[in-house]
Amino acid sequence: MQQTIARRVAQGQGREPADVVVRNVRLFDLVTGDLIDTDIAVCGDTIVGTLGRYEGRREIDGRGRIAVPGFIDTHLHVESSLVTPFEFDRCVLPHGVTTAICDPHEMANVLGTAAFDYFLACAERTVMDLRVNLSSCVPATPMETSGAALVASDLLPYRDHPKVIGLAEFMNFPGVLNGDAGCLDKLAAFAGGHIDGHAPLLRGRALNGYLAAGIATDHEATAADEALEKIRKGMTVLIREGSVCKDLAALVPLLTPETAAFFAFCTDDRNPLEIAHEGHLDFMIRTAIARGVAPVAAYRAASLTAATAFGLRDRGMIAPGRRADIVLLDDLRECRVSDVISAGRLVDDALFAAREIVPPVGLESVRLARAVTAADMTVAGDGRDMPVIGIVPGQIITDFLRDDLPSADGVVSGDPARDIAKVCVVARHGMNDNIGRGFVRGFGLREGALASSVGHDSHNICVVGTNDADMAAAVNRLAVTGGGFVAVRDGEIVAELGLPVAGLMSDAPFETVRDALVELRRVARGLGGALEEPFLQLAFLPLPVIPHLKITDRGMIDVSTMTLV
Repeated sequence: MQQTIARRVAQGQGREPADVVVRNVRLFDLVTGDLIDTDIAVCGDTIVGTLGRYEGRREIDGRGRIAVPGFIDTHLHVESSLVTPFEFDRCVLPHGVTTAICDPHEMANVLGTAAFDYFLACAERTVMDLRVNLSSCVPATPMETSGAALVASDLLPYRDHPKVIGLAEFMNFPGVLNGDAGCLDKLAAFAGGHIDGHAPLLRGRALNGYLAAGIATDHEATAADEALEKIRKGMTVLIREGSVCKDLAALVPLLTPETAAFFAFCTDDRNPLEIAHEGHLDFMIRTAIARGVAPVAAYRAASLTAATAFGLRDRGMIAPGRRADIVLLDDLRECRVSDVISAGRLVDDALFAAREIVPPVGLESVRLARAVTAADMTVAGDGRDMPVIGIVPGQIITDFLRDDLPSADGVVSGDPARDIAKVCVVARHGMNDNIGRGFVRGFGLREGALASSVGHDSHNICVVGTNDADMAAAVNRLAVTGGGFVAVRDGEIVAELGLPVAGLMSDAPFETVRDALVELRRVARGLGGALEEPFLQLAFLPLPVIPHLKITDRGMIDVSTMTLV
């Protein structure tokens, strides 16, 4: 290490040629917002010189392009991109994302600690710096059956791994506020380190109590007043714009040079189709600027604030001593990425080809207790005043509705003419044969059924449809393919995407997944689907519905008001 430091010192002073010099760039200064003509000198994986001219053993011609720090996605689940970490790496790094902080929460709910082993092995081999926050809520809720359960003692052996940052999004905020022993064990085990938050709609004294537990960030703010309260109380708010959850428009009016120290960006999550059409964090940056955000505030949020919030003090600026993660732009306001340098290496196909790939795991994780039938999908009742989940476009938060539905011979059905379909959740971890049944408004289906083995957060099979036979056929097909998405009409499979890695990810190239999503979207629209991302919206329906969340006078969650549809 001493020799490495000595080389950095010598190259930074220009006493010897730098390993790499990125020549003739305009550095976007995150301190002042100025564009500064300069070279960037790199020794190994570290920037050693800026604001001057340098000689290098290897030179990259900047051609007058703008240099900004590599972007940091502060919260995502790689599994929800539907591809493996290696394909995620290949998909998003060319968009300037040089660091991604993932929570393998989805795979952990299927496979337990084997998910950590897999992701950490992958993180040691990706070109980008993939970091891991350890999943805090497995299972996410006692109201569903997941494939695993993790307590504090399961997490502790991974705490000091060099790729681990801390504890991932603490979703069980009612448990925190009510002093649940298991929650307190995990918070105590990671006290003093980074603990990610997850606190939708939490305000006032309840928010104070949540923050007092040592929780530092939140990506669930969906309204400006909520986000403002959170940053005023010291949280870093991660502005989210994913394939389903779209909060950018609501929150960016708060993002200014004065507040940029408390805002970062996250995707949570974007799939390859949307990345191909729009981009990744580059899309968020250009959209924020187009909505009036000062470029210096947008780029700070995408890099420096993100690095600081997660304790990654070796990056976030183009400055001596920082990791050489550099994005070269053709246009600052449009965030048009032309080249990316990751840890001092120019990103190209050869760099990806040189990686040692980790074999996928969880290839037989979809284990139905038995094949389901149409009769398993039926809902008994007279149809009066039935609970109905109401889709809110662009949100995973849903409305809790009630409606009168058609009924015959004691069996309740949906009402496609009024955009009310049936939804069922079928256990797939081999632990029981439970089936949850209900109704949903907002999919727009007129015929057929859609099913997914991606079902947040316990990842049982979720199916929505207009008739029981197609719904059963869709569920049984996923048991054959090992998981994925499927569309059925009149008993026939009309489109599908296999996700055999834990029933969550494809083992195919991201381009294959992208093309399959195009076809699935086309077929879903043909069935009458009204949503831009019907399968990803479907994946969030198994989340518990809390129709009357009540905060007591002492700032506590009254759990008696929580209801599962």
